Order: sequence, then structure tokens, then C-alpha cells
Amino acid sequence: MGIVLAVLGLNRAAAGADPASPRLHQTRLQIAGSSTMAPLLTEIAAKYRLLHPDVFIDVDLGGSQRGLDAVRTGRAQIAMLSRALAPGEHDLYGIPIARDGIGFVVHASNPLRQLSPAQLRAVFSGQARNWHGLGGSDVSILSVGALPGSVSNALVARFLKLAPDEFELYAAVESNTERLAVVASCENAIGLVSVGAAESAIAQGLSVRLLPVSGVAPSMASIRNGSYPICRSLTLASKDPPVGVARSFFAFCLSAQVNSILARFDFVPYLD
Repeated sequence: MGIVLAVLGLNRAAAGADPASPRLHQTRLQIAGSSTMAPLLTEIAAKYRLLHPDVFIDVDLGGSQRGLDAVRTGRAQIAMLSRALAPGEHDLYGIPIARDGIGFVVHASNPLRQLSPAQLRAVFSGQARNWHGLGGSDVSILSVGALPGSVSNALVARFLKLAPDEFELYAAVESNTERLAVVASCENAIGLVSVGAAESAIAQGLSVRLLPVSGVAPSMASIRNGSYPICRSLTLASKDPPVGVARSFFAFCLSAQVNSILARFDFVPYLD
């Protein structure tokens, strides 16, 4: 990551110095992409504008692929990707700004304390349709995940060694907040959610519980130390090397000035 910073000349900004020049020629910045990242980037943009009130920033969600399409067609300067750049995306410039993990949540009353990867594979391939077969109550399994084509679903499918057409959900729900609400209201549900979002919801009293994965408790601490197995980078990407406002904003997102915002959204700084 130090190499990336050096190439972009962002070392000084990442250390906490104001990354912007006194006057920026471009006054509007369009950001599009990941629904997971949109609330975070909206907060970061608001703080950035306190320092640069002449810059107007629009943040549109709709998914990582939509962000990539917007950047490639010139409709946005920055894409939000809830993953790292793929090998076939070398035409883009990407900088990871944070780390997140995907966890499995069940209702707090669910008697099962853990599920093996093989059992989770059975659940999310549709082979296991009743909790009784997994040692739980005799009720149907309601599996809840993100919308089709989402990075969260793909990340879990890859961990469970499921092909995209083998991955099966009872219900697809867009946001972490909505998925958590579904699981909290359905005792037979299991959902895929951001670990940080789940930890925060549990701390606030929501009736859900995170399941260990391969013997590792899902937490921001296990994401930070690299022991949790289902993790992803939250990345900002641009079509060309960032210049002007875009470069200044990239630098700001890598600086210590956004760490408190990352913590508030339960993400781990990438350069932590």
C-alpha cells in the first residue's frame, strides 16, 4: 500500500496533513457505486466539504458494478467498490480505504451456537431447508442475503465453494439494516450482513447473534488481525490517475481525518 501512496504522492496527506491545494479548479465530484459504502462516503464527503465548501459532492448508491460503469462512461469520477479491483480491471486506479467482513447472523433465540462451513454450504445451496437437520428446531430455514449480483453474496459463495448458480436465498434484501431487521423478526432466519453493522446492532439490543466461522468469532478485532476468513476491501476507483478534486478527495479518504468516521460505521481503516 505504501507503493500506491508513493505513486499518487499521497504520503503526506495520509499522515493527516490537509491534502488539498488552496484552490481547486473542479467544483463538482460525482461518486457512485456500493450500497455498503454510500453512507460512509456521504459522511466523509460532508467532512471534506467543511474544509472545501466550494466543492460539491454527489454520492449515488446502486452497487459496485454500477459504480464501475459510471466511471468508465464518464458519469462519475470515483466508483465505490465493496471489494478489491479484479485482475481484469487493470484499466482502473483503485485505492482500498477500509476493511469489512461478512458474517452469518441468526435470531438470538436460535439454539445453534455454530455451523460448520459444510452446514453453511448446505443452507446457502438449498440442500438444507429445515433447522432440524442441522440440530435445531423443526422449522424451515429462511436464508436472507443481498441483492443478486452483490459483492457480499459472491464473497460468501466463494468461501463456501459454491458456483454463482448454486448459491440460493429465500429472500434478497438490499441493505444490512434491512437484513438485520428481517432476522430479528424471524426466529427461523439466517442472514448475511456486514460484521461491523451486526456488532453495532447487537450492542444496541437487536435480537440477533453472529455465528463463528471456521472457529473464529466474527468481530472487528478478528478482521483487524486478519484471522476472520470472510473479509473484503472497501475500495475507491477512478478511470484515470486522480487529479484535482478527485486526487484531493482520494488523499483525504486515506488520511487520519476519516478514522473516526470509519469507526462510527464499524469499518477498520485499511492502513491501520
